[in-house]
Amino acid sequence: MRKPIFLDVEALEEYFDKRKVDLGGNALEELNLTLDAAVERIIRQQKNRARIVKNDYLKKQMPATKVLSTSQLASLPSWVAGEIEKAQVVGSSKQVVQIPDGRKYHLGNPLNELSGGEWTFFLNSVLSTRYPTSGPESFAHTTRKIHPSPKPPQLMREIIQFFTKEGELVFDYFMGVGGTLLGASLCNRRAIGVDLSSEYIDVYKTANRELGLTEQVTIEGDSISLLKNPSQLEKQLNGDKFSLVAIDPPYGDMMSRSKTGEAAKKKKDSSSTPFTDLGEDLGNFDLEDFFPVLAESVANALPFLKNKGHVVVFIKDLQPDGSNTNLLHAKVIETLNALDGLQYLGTKIWADQSVNLYPYGYPYAFVANQIHQYIMIFRK
Repeated sequence: MRKPIFLDVEALEEYFDKRKVDLGGNALEELNLTLDAAVERIIRQQKNRARIVKNDYLKKQMPATKVLSTSQLASLPSWVAGEIEKAQVVGSSKQVVQIPDGRKYHLGNPLNELSGGEWTFFLNSVLSTRYPTSGPESFAHTTRKIHPSPKPPQLMREIIQFFTKEGELVFDYFMGVGGTLLGASLCNRRAIGVDLSSEYIDVYKTANRELGLTEQVTIEGDSISLLKNPSQLEKQLNGDKFSLVAIDPPYGDMMSRSKTGEAAKKKKDSSSTPFTDLGEDLGNFDLEDFFPVLAESVANALPFLKNKGHVVVFIKDLQPDGSNTNLLHAKVIETLNALDGLQYLGTKIWADQSVNLYPYGYPYAFVANQIHQYIMIFRK
């Protein structure tokens, strides 16, 4: 975590000088607006916290160690168990455990180990991030960027933490350079990843060593074929089941198209960057073939997903093309929701603010900078 920048003029001037930031134009105004917004957010948080504490004070409270059974104590997440001597059971239901900092955990939560506040925060349908791409907070991005679209382990950790408990299993059968597997390791989950490319798997293992994390199980091969003939997967599972399937499938032939805008500018090359040049790579399929194969793969994965387990799918739309809207996410939702035993629950939109904007269409037409992806959530 970065050291805080203390709000004195000299420290700020030194910081901006080091970062070569020109404070002319609207820069200071933007900083003031950002600071005002942060202060307002802190005030709201403190008021809410004070209100909650006041309400909790009026409720019946009992020491958790005197109320909870041995099995209940054993089932507590680590962040509660570490404070158990000071924890209180709040309310007459005897189902809510509160630790000294105000966080609460509901004993009847079968899905995850989050506090009520963390649960609520995750439900925000729009997620805007600017993850670092260098330094220790980038989680080995410099190593992983060999992949055309590496998923941030920090993002995957948040998703995994919501849909699983510690020690449970996560499956990513389009693992790429292992953002999902790294995210699982960051929150003490187990994971199995599959990819066609031995190079990508090796990159994942290198990044994992750099981060000093537990290496997850990887399988090199065609995941579509593996799910049709799952003996290798069954051997790895040994009767266990996944709590979460999280996939970022290659989007038809999207990566096989020539690059434009910022992607071309960065590499000084408009050449396509397919995930692999293999014929069985879903990323090299035409769109009309992509959707049924994706649906078949999810259907074949469902027997290995526990009851009420979740499937999370990432996808990014293509730009509209004449009468074709290219709303891939809508097609994915329709296709997967039609599968027996799978129900669509909703979508989160992930806005990646680290993507630079480019003047597409200037000065003649509107062409959106698509910095967002859709995270579609289904339940078995």
